[in-house]
Amino acid sequence: MTKVTDHLKNAQGKTIFSIEIIPPAKGSNSIEELLTGIEPMMELKPPFIDVTYHREEYFIKDMPDGGKKEVKTRRRPGTVGICSAIMHKFNVDPVPHVLCGGFTKEDTEDLLFDLNYLGIDNVMALRGDIAKPFNVFKPKSGGHAFASELIGQISDLNKGKYLYDEEPHSFKTDFCIGAAAYPEKHFEAVDLETDLDFLKKKIDAGADYIVTQMFFNNSKYFDFVDKCRAADISVPIIPGLKVLANKRQMEILPKLFYCDMPDEFKNEVENAASNEIAKEIGIEWCVHQCKELKEYGVPALHFYTMSKSSTTLAVAQKVF
Repeated sequence: MTKVTDHLKNAQGKTIFSIEIIPPAKGSNSIEELLTGIEPMMELKPPFIDVTYHREEYFIKDMPDGGKKEVKTRRRPGTVGICSAIMHKFNVDPVPHVLCGGFTKEDTEDLLFDLNYLGIDNVMALRGDIAKPFNVFKPKSGGHAFASELIGQISDLNKGKYLYDEEPHSFKTDFCIGAAAYPEKHFEAVDLETDLDFLKKKIDAGADYIVTQMFFNNSKYFDFVDKCRAADISVPIIPGLKVLANKRQMEILPKLFYCDMPDEFKNEVENAASNEIAKEIGIEWCVHQCKELKEYGVPALHFYTMSKSSTTLAVAQKVF
């Protein structure tokens, strides 16, 4: 299979179309339904597809004896299996997300070997979300607290450095490592400059490319790229995009992903007479974003699809 950075180089300056999907909730949909749902986007030939990983959640369960018990569950399992299915059905390179949250270093090493044996050469290394219902990120005992540490472990494995072994091994992995970035800063960062320092640590640890969080104002991305280059961050920076699909998302997305909505866009959507009209406004807004980003020369346009193809396809067909 091919590394993300090689896909970008092979495009020779042409902007690539790529997507991110999420595993179905446990017990909701089959993998066949997931693959059927994204199949329409395959006509645009995405060279790679990100597959998210979802850490464990905790809830309190009432017991028959009247007591209460804390229960751990993973609501969206199946990342590795979905990656394998994507490879075989579409002949597309999957990019599984690998998290700090919920993993020990030993868990991480074992997962990376599983991916390597499957022939998967790309990973997106992330700290991961705070486990519900808590409000502070806590790594698993023996796990990583920061994405830069996780990237360092993956980079070490690429050099044949295994956990607890003093000498490097002849067998080395060869992962292309992606990292996340936040044009409007991570919500936990004090300011954008501090956030850029953390991003630089990811690059110095071995990250090969960056994918940004979604944004709806291109000037945020352009300013962010300028700041990255000034900070000696030279790897490709892929913009992440989301097509607004209904009026409710205008309220939800900023709260979930800490992104600003331009006033013009917000007013248009809020004044829309129906969700269908709001969706058309969202499509046209994203089309405008994409055309401007392509003219700027971005290496790829990466769409957060939520495993649904209609709005992303409507945009991409007008752009690619």
